[in-house]
Amino acid sequence: MSSTKQHVNYEDFGAIGDGVADDLPAICKAHAYANENNFSVKAKSDASYHLGSKELTVIIATDTDWNTARFMIDDTKADDNKHSLFHACSLLDPLALEINKMSRDQKTLDISLKQSCFVMVENDDINLYIRRGLNQNEGKPQHDCFILHPDGTIEGDIDWHYDHISRVKANPIEEHQLVIQGGIFTTIANRMEQKEGYNYWARNIQVTRSNTLVEGLTHYVIGETSVGHPYNGFISAIHCANITIKDCFVTGHKIYQTIGTAGEPVSMGSYDLHANDIVNFHLINCHMNHILDRTRWGVIGSNFCKNILLEGCTLSRMDTHMGVSGNYIVRNCTLGHMGLNAIGRGLLQIEDSTLHGGHLVNFRGDYGSTWEGEILIKNCRWIPACGKETWPYMFCTVNDSTHDYGYPCFMPQVINIDGLHVEDSQTPDDYTGMYIFQDPDGQDNKLTPADRSFPYARCQSITINNLTTVSNKKLQVSPNEELNARLTINET
Repeated sequence: MSSTKQHVNYEDFGAIGDGVADDLPAICKAHAYANENNFSVKAKSDASYHLGSKELTVIIATDTDWNTARFMIDDTKADDNKHSLFHACSLLDPLALEINKMSRDQKTLDISLKQSCFVMVENDDINLYIRRGLNQNEGKPQHDCFILHPDGTIEGDIDWHYDHISRVKANPIEEHQLVIQGGIFTTIANRMEQKEGYNYWARNIQVTRSNTLVEGLTHYVIGETSVGHPYNGFISAIHCANITIKDCFVTGHKIYQTIGTAGEPVSMGSYDLHANDIVNFHLINCHMNHILDRTRWGVIGSNFCKNILLEGCTLSRMDTHMGVSGNYIVRNCTLGHMGLNAIGRGLLQIEDSTLHGGHLVNFRGDYGSTWEGEILIKNCRWIPACGKETWPYMFCTVNDSTHDYGYPCFMPQVINIDGLHVEDSQTPDDYTGMYIFQDPDGQDNKLTPADRSFPYARCQSITINNLTTVSNKKLQVSPNEELNARLTINET
């Protein structure tokens, strides 16, 4: 290796690049050398690297340019399905922080640091997101992630109150951005057979380093058959801050069935993009094909994030599975058959976008259809159910107040619509007009107040300007008579 060379190639460490030989061991060695010497990594533009079947993970800690090199991942022959192929991580040591208590929306901590840190706190005495339905579960431990700046200020709204904190995780945030760019990856899908439960596959690119950009990457999925198990995200970011995925092409995955925790058949969610516990997660100009193909699962899932921006994207769905807080912004986007899904609190803002989902926004009923905050919709177009016959309900709000999700649940408290066109031309013969809300009770209003141990807080106000529909039918609030009586709409 020349002492003047400031980057390494995979061929320097024995990679063949012919699409047949297993190049993963050589790629591991190249990045290990680059990490030790602070060199960047550049792949040959015309190479085709086979990533083999071995249980190996490449550690990426320096800028990496895969340009137009191709990478083959054959999951029909993998030795292990739980390990990532690439892991973009920090080489900085975690910090030991002592935090005993925190309050919701707390803005500062009495702590001084040399640099900003990504922090997670957890209280395992309390479980939240106690899921309802065919994938029912006992919930997840109460936790929050946030950025703690050197002066003790907190970035990322604290969602819960902590009388006790079981554990604290603190990782320094690097000042420079790690850039991973290019690369054309093809996954030959797994053919795993397992009739009950989920067996998620990794064989992916995992990002746990804060301040990371993944740009210009392409991922294809081929070879799907009648059997297989789901993927948890080809690009999967977890437990870090300031993550941007930009100008990437991703692929939807075939939907497979399994037996869920309630003992009934369920569809398995399989993702190409995934984010868990991220503060400031940005998807910019990312695209995919066939966003209306109902045989493919929604391309992204996320949990426990703070501040999400989706801009200039064309994707089959966007989902905040177990919550988002702060700002959840969708701008200049087109979303396909699985639409826009939301659970959480703060501001949900949708601008200059086209949505094809069954609802304009699906507030997930398995987590209480809760949004504690404001909805702002501006200059958007909604094609309900991808243009198939349906009775449109603008917002999915399904919560009969009988289930404990671990937290109080809210309809969106304030809704402001300024510019929305709804293409409601394909509707039933008895269609009388679009509803704003789905009936929380599912049109079963026999429950008494005594049955409703976990009240679902109703919307407080709706302001609508510049709403147009193809049908020209009168807008309605909900099939629920009680909700109709209690809500006033300001409409011009």
